[in-house]
Amino acid sequence: MSVRAWAGACALAALALLSVPLAAAGPEVVPAAGRGGDPDWVLGPFGDGLGIDGDAYIHLERVALALYAALLLFVRALPARLVWTAVAVLVGLFAAAPPLLSLDVFSYVSYARLEALYGLNPYEHAPAAVPGDEALAFVEDWSDSVSVYGPLFTSLTLPLGELSVGAAVWSLKAAAGAAVLLIAWVVARLAALRGVDPRFAVTLVALNPLVLVHVVGGAHNDALMAALMTLSVAGVVLARPLLGGIGIVAASTVKASALLVAPFALLGGDRPRRLTAGLLLGTALLVGLGLAAFGGSVGEAAKVIGQNQGLTSRASLPGTLSRELGLDLDLARVGCLALYGVALGWLLVWTLRGADWVRAVGWGALGLLVATSYLTPWYVIWALPHAAVSRDRLQAAAAVAVSAFLLREQVPGLGG
Repeated sequence: MSVRAWAGACALAALALLSVPLAAAGPEVVPAAGRGGDPDWVLGPFGDGLGIDGDAYIHLERVALALYAALLLFVRALPARLVWTAVAVLVGLFAAAPPLLSLDVFSYVSYARLEALYGLNPYEHAPAAVPGDEALAFVEDWSDSVSVYGPLFTSLTLPLGELSVGAAVWSLKAAAGAAVLLIAWVVARLAALRGVDPRFAVTLVALNPLVLVHVVGGAHNDALMAALMTLSVAGVVLARPLLGGIGIVAASTVKASALLVAPFALLGGDRPRRLTAGLLLGTALLVGLGLAAFGGSVGEAAKVIGQNQGLTSRASLPGTLSRELGLDLDLARVGCLALYGVALGWLLVWTLRGADWVRAVGWGALGLLVATSYLTPWYVIWALPHAAVSRDRLQAAAAVAVSAFLLREQVPGLGG
C-alpha cells in the first residue's frame, strides 16, 4: 500500500471513529431532550449516549472537519468500495442519531399535523393555533409563524401528520439520510462523466461533518432540496433538459435557493428551449399543486421568507464583519449583497461567453452562502454537489473553507 493510501485510510478510520461520539453524544446536544415529558423516542437507539457536553462537541466537530480535509487530499488512493462503505455506514449512523442541534424537524411535523389532524392550513395558521398538540412542545422559534416551506415539501409531509410525533420525526431522519445517499450516487456518476474522480466527489459531499451532523443528524429538508437540485443538474448535463427544468422548480418549492441553477443552465446548457419548457411546465404543475392543496394563502410563505431575510445569524459573514470590525450591520448586509450581485452578474457573463455552467453555478452557490445575512451549518449542502463536479480544485477548497468558517462561528444550539 502506498504512503498516500495509508494516509487516506488513517484519515478515514479516524473520521469514522470520531463520528461515534458525534452521533451518540447524549442529551446535551439534543435540544428536544427534556421537552414534552421527554419521551424515550427523542434520544433514539443511542439513549443517554456518552454524556458529551456542548463545548466538547464543538471541538469534536472541528477535529472531524480537519480529518475530512485531510481525507480529501488522499481519498483518490483509496478503493472505491471502501469509500462507499464508509459513506453508507456514517450516513446510517447519523440517521440513527437523535435530532441533533436543532428543533426544525419538529416544525416540519407540526405543520403537517395542522393540516392532517386539525384541518388547518399551515400557510394560514401557526403551530401555536393548537396549544394542546403533542408536537408543539418541541417547536420553539417558529411556534407563532405560518409555514415558510414550499408547497411540494408540505404536501410530501402531510402523511406524516397522521403518525405519532416520534414516528414522523424518525421518518424524516431516514428521509434525510436517503437524500444524502442519493446525492452521493448522482454526484459520483456526474463526476465520472465530467472527468472528476468519483471518490473525491462523493467524499466532498457525503463525508462533510456538517452534512453528517446537521443535514442528516438534524433531519433538515435542505437534503431533499439538494437531492432534487442535483438531479436537475444531472438532467441538463445528460441532455434531459425538460426533466431538468421541472426538477429545478421542484427543488425551489422546497427551498428557493435552488432557483440559482436556472439562469446558468439556460445560458450554458444545451437545448435551452427545452429547459425553458421544463421550467414553465414545472411552475404550472407546482403552482397548481399549491393552489389546489392550500389555496392562495400559500403565498404567505414567500412573505415570511422575505421577512426572515432581515434576520442576521452569528455565522453569517455580514454578522461577523459587523461584530468583529465594528461595522454597521445594515451596511455590512447591503455591502455583501451588492458585491454578490456584481459577482453573480460576472459569472453569468462568463457563462454566456462559454465557461462551464456547472462550475459557474458552484461559485454562485458559494457566493450566496458568503453573502446571505442568515446562514446556518446545514446550508453548506446548497453548494457541495456543484463543487464536487465542478472540475475546480479551488472551488472544492472554498467549500471546505466555508465549512470551517461555519464551525468557527456557530453550532446552533450550542453557541460557539
